[in-house]
Formats: sequence, C-alpha cells, structure tokens
Amino acid sequence: MGTIVSFHAHPDDESIGSGGTLAKAAKNGHRVVLVFATRGDLGEPVPGVLAEGEPLSIRRSAECYESAKALGAARVEFLPYTDSGMKGLPTNDAPYCFWQARVEHAAKLLAVILDEEEPDVLTVYDDNGGYGHPDHIQVHRVGMRAAELSGVPVVAQGTINRDWMLRGMKGLKESGQIPEGWDASSSEPPPDFGKPEAEITHRVEAVDFVEQKRASMRAHASQIGPDHFMLAMPDPIFAMGFGTEFYIVADPPAPAVAPDVFTELFLPMR
Repeated sequence: MGTIVSFHAHPDDESIGSGGTLAKAAKNGHRVVLVFATRGDLGEPVPGVLAEGEPLSIRRSAECYESAKALGAARVEFLPYTDSGMKGLPTNDAPYCFWQARVEHAAKLLAVILDEEEPDVLTVYDDNGGYGHPDHIQVHRVGMRAAELSGVPVVAQGTINRDWMLRGMKGLKESGQIPEGWDASSSEPPPDFGKPEAEITHRVEAVDFVEQKRASMRAHASQIGPDHFMLAMPDPIFAMGFGTEFYIVADPPAPAVAPDVFTELFLPMR
C-alpha cells in the first residue's frame, strides 16, 4: 500500500481538480491524505445555505470531511492561513493570508505532515496554479519546497489540459450538446488558463470514479449548489469533462523504482 498526499488551496479544489485520482487511489488500497492551505473563508456561499451568523470558514471546513468520505481519504489537515481572494483584490495584501506567507515557513509546516505520512506522491498545482489564482500559485511554491524538505519521491502538479478542453468544446458545439448556461460563442479560454498539452507529462484515467468525484463536489454545498453547471451536466458530458485528470511530473522516477501508487495511476502522455 502506498500513500498520496494531496495539497490544495481551498475546500472544493480537491473535488474539481484531483477527485478522480484520489478516489481511484483509495479504491486501489492506497492511503489518501488531504491538506488545505486555507479554509476558503472568502468564497461566495450559495444563497440560503448558511444559517444566520454561521461562519463560512466553519461550514467549508466541515464540508472537507464530507468530501473526504466520498473520496475515501483517511486524513484531513489545514494549514493556518486565510484565503487570499482572487488575483488583484486588496485581500491579497492581508499579512496573514496564504499569498503573503513566507514560502519556507509554510513549507516547513506542510513538511511536518509529509514527514508523518511519508507519501510516495504529493500532488500540488502547476506553476501558474491552473488559472492564476494567488493561493493556487502559492500551493505550487510551498508544495514543491515542502517536497524537497521531506524527500517526497514524486511530485505531481495538477493542471488543466488546455488543448484537450478546446477539442472537447469544439466537439460539443459541433454536436449541439453545449450544456445550458454555457457560453458557446467563446472558443478560447483566458490566456493564463491551463497548460498546452505539450507541457503535460501524465494523465489519470478516472472515468470509473466520476460518481465519487461528483459526490465530493456535492459535499461542498456552500459553494457548489445542485444547479451549478458542473453538477447539472448530463452524465456522459460530466464523464468526458471530468473523467481524465492531468499532471506535470517534472522528474518522473525510473519504472524500476517508481512507487506503486504512481505507476498504477499516472499514465505517461507520450
């Protein structure tokens, strides 16, 4: 049995980006651990979900444990930072937010958990955090440094396959299956959204685990309501859009010494 630690910026990031990978790892008998840099206190709650006076950070923390159950994760931990908010907001400058954390200090906090778990694989985000969110970029920086401090054998940088997404959108447009509420007129995502396929080294095929992934999303009810476009997708489109997860492994181990959890899950793109 191996161990995979998955490091994320906010509650629900684990569902969207790597839920299939984690559910597949747990089903295969590996230990899965979730670590969150923040409790997502600057998220926008679904109207009517919170009780009067209920702090969003408390609700989102609880939702992480429900998500963990859906994915089969054995442990949930939080680093002591607050949500930095979207890029360019004044909240980016708060001295106690994750974006302002000293990378070395935050990495040492994460390394405590890594030393305890001795993971075979650590998942973080790519160097742009997938789409430029400050906390996601910081997950990359802190996670990469923590892996160095703790000697983690494999670091898999979760990313968005920009070319794959464009091919999928083109196919949906041509077939007339664009989900309700989607903007079919836009053919190009923002320039900082995802990575070109040529830079992506590995994928995880998790189509058989999309129900666990969807259940994990539903657990984050304060952020992802039942009418959210991701949950409202028809099953085949959801499976196509979320059933494959992509990673960049900058220095993959040789097959002879690669951890089982890595070789079982992470398939080379080329």
